Amino acid sequence: MLSGAGLTRVWSHDRAHAFFSRARWNADILGISLSHLIVRRLLAEGAVLTVVVDDTLFKRRGKRVFGAAWQHDGAAPGPKPVGRGTCFVVIGLAVELPVLARPVCLPVMARLWRPGQEKSKVDIAASMLRFLAACHYRRRLNVVADAAYHGKSLRDLPTNVTFTTRLPATAVLYGLAPPRTGRRGRPALKGDRLGTAGELAATLAFASFKVRRYQRTDTVFLAEATCLWCGSFRTQTVRLSLLRDDHTDTGYDLALITTDLTTPGPQLITRYAWRWSIEVTFAEGRHLLGVGQARNRTRAAVERTVPFGPYCYTITVIWYVLHGHQPDDAATHRERAPWYTTKTDPSLSDMIAKLRRTIIAARFMPTHPGQPTPTEIRAVQQAWATASPDHAA
Repeated sequence: MLSGAGLTRVWSHDRAHAFFSRARWNADILGISLSHLIVRRLLAEGAVLTVVVDDTLFKRRGKRVFGAAWQHDGAAPGPKPVGRGTCFVVIGLAVELPVLARPVCLPVMARLWRPGQEKSKVDIAASMLRFLAACHYRRRLNVVADAAYHGKSLRDLPTNVTFTTRLPATAVLYGLAPPRTGRRGRPALKGDRLGTAGELAATLAFASFKVRRYQRTDTVFLAEATCLWCGSFRTQTVRLSLLRDDHTDTGYDLALITTDLTTPGPQLITRYAWRWSIEVTFAEGRHLLGVGQARNRTRAAVERTVPFGPYCYTITVIWYVLHGHQPDDAATHRERAPWYTTKTDPSLSDMIAKLRRTIIAARFMPTHPGQPTPTEIRAVQQAWATASPDHAA
């Protein structure tokens, strides 16, 4: 950050560490401010918000690192995917951008989860979703998450929030509660046992649909049923969507459970496919922005440094879409690197490079000469060649 801002010879690095460990600011409020910026500048008026929820482990060593522990690491190789580090639950807005063919997830909130604490990952995610829904109370929020996110915490989500997740294979579903009989006693809260997703797949009728997912259109077979999942949503009516890619007599490839009772099945599958965008964000944030690499240990620093990294990811993408994109960016990249024969969209590395060159060009404009070093002069010459003065604002 200090290098990118050109402050390495002006500020001490201790000043940056103090910003995270001692300065008075709130990471959640900063993320909510970014969410409002996304809604105002990148989405249409009244558009529904697609929210993605997931968690990821940032590896850290040292006994004094707050929140660091041995825990599950989905990216770890081998039969036991575990690693030592800090785990953060992240929520982001999945949006379609005019400069990209794929949806991109822009993180807007992240909180630390510690093994053994009272709150689970689902509890933390539900708390963040309620906060985000309250700040965007005029809009509908469609939330998607993987199979790890289900439980009692999701029962009291606001009315403008729908939740879609994968159904565990062992989850048992029930029919809707029967009408009251008028007799004395407690009315029935659920109907007959319908069974697991595997048992229902053998009885439901599948129909063929065209589904848009992962930048391609596929023909899949869908079957749906309205039911109750008492384990997570108790008496709230939910919908089961079973998907399989080939026309077989039994079985399924994907089972989704959702509180959205109105969206057609193919659109629901497309929405859930957007969930993968947060995995791309995690990978790019680690490898290109260095998210999670800061060597800090205190509680405030750990809880705020990692969220600030994904926020920088969001800020970079917003800046590029609004101010940095040029229609010939991908073609120019192919000219510099002709082996990228199929490259049609700018990548995050292209966005970062464009932002870096624009910052350099703005620091040393021809009308306001500074005193750069020979290395900086060469960097400025390269920046002027790729960034016009209009983009230095």
